[in-house]
Amino acid sequence: MLFLALFVLLQTAPTPRGEDPVAPYPMSDANAGGDPFKGVAMLKAFHGMAGIDRIVDDLVATSQADPRIGNIFKGQDMIRLRRTLKEQFCVLLNGSCRYTGRDMATAHKNLGIQTMDMNALVENLQAAMRREGVPFPTQNAFLAKLAVMKPEVVTR
Repeated sequence: MLFLALFVLLQTAPTPRGEDPVAPYPMSDANAGGDPFKGVAMLKAFHGMAGIDRIVDDLVATSQADPRIGNIFKGQDMIRLRRTLKEQFCVLLNGSCRYTGRDMATAHKNLGIQTMDMNALVENLQAAMRREGVPFPTQNAFLAKLAVMKPEVVTR
């Protein structure tokens, strides 16, 4: 039992500066919600980590200002959200990153996300990828990778 407790403790990250503390949870790249793409073509199409950073920052800012879904983000830890989204995208795009966030069901629990909310977020992500110059077929491939997470994210 002590071994299991130590293992779980070692699998949880300390709270990064500026983020709200969360209850310990096991960390795993599997929590990112999908299998990474093979090779580096997708990562290159997103312009590497710098492109991921710009896309996520754009997505979060646009979504916070979006009257359709902005309320979902009120009272949330936006520092943690940006960091874990960047990690998630990097893991899925095979960027040699580690995902330290919670699994999708836990991360979205009690947010009351509906299909129309998810659709608005996807529109905002498409716009952010378009502004970054990610080719349309690459956008579609990435969105297909994210689509499998819908049952864990949409709860209403």
